[in-house]
Formats: sequence, structure tokens, C-alpha cells
Amino acid sequence: MYPDHTPHRAVEVHRPAPIPSPVVHSAPVVPVQPSTVPTVASVVLPDGRVVTGYAIDAVRPEPVTAKPAVSRTAVNVALGGVGFLAVCGGLLLLTSFVAALTAFIGQLIILAAVVFGGWIAVQVLSGSGHKGGTTVNIRRAVIKRNHFHG
Repeated sequence: MYPDHTPHRAVEVHRPAPIPSPVVHSAPVVPVQPSTVPTVASVVLPDGRVVTGYAIDAVRPEPVTAKPAVSRTAVNVALGGVGFLAVCGGLLLLTSFVAALTAFIGQLIILAAVVFGGWIAVQVLSGSGHKGGTTVNIRRAVIKRNHFHG
């Protein structure tokens, strides 16, 4: 079993011990007399035989409580309330949408004014480009205006 170069080892065999079964003590059965003697009923069958036995009350289920009827008026009022709330919510959303759209259009107008105004400012204040037009000598104009002739 082992190769020649390994030492032999002693093998211990463990055998499981059975577990003793528990001792079951049965409780003594004590007959109990009913507190009252049930009534005995006899029934005569159609063929003439008589059957005798104890009358057992049938188990009756608890009565089911009837659900109160819901009036059509109450249903209509509830549905009308739900519809009214839906319409109010829709109008609130519509109002918010219109306000947002108005603000957006106003911002677009302001943006166009800024861009167009900037373009005009660049055209007016640019030093390069077209040099045409009338050049006015301010000193002569002031002198002419004040009637100083030199």
C-alpha cells in the first residue's frame, strides 16, 4: 500500500457507537365523563329500521356581514372629484408650460438684441475698414460756431 521509502504507520479504526433510543413514556389515558349527557335521537327509516344515535349540532359558520350598498350618488361624487382633480392638475401643468415658454421666448429676444447690438457696436467702433464719410475738424467747428474768425 505504501511505497518502500515511506515509513509504515499504524492505522486506528474508529467504530461508531450506536445512540441509545430515548425511552418513551406514554401518559396514562384517563376517561373523562362529559359534563352533560347528550340527548339520544332515534330515526325511523322508510324500510322500517330504526337508527339511534346522539344528536350533533351542525357547525354553523358565522354569518357573513353584508356589505352596505354604495349609492350611485356617492360613486358619481367620487368620480367627479377625481375628474376635477385631474383637470386642475392638467391646468396647473399647462400654466407652467406657458410660463416657461414665455420666459424662453423672452430670453431668445434678449439674446438676439445682445448679438445684434454687439454686431452694430463692432461695426461702429472698428478702426479698420471703410474710411469714407465726412471728417469734421472740431477746432474749426467750435471757432465757426462762436464766430471767431482768425
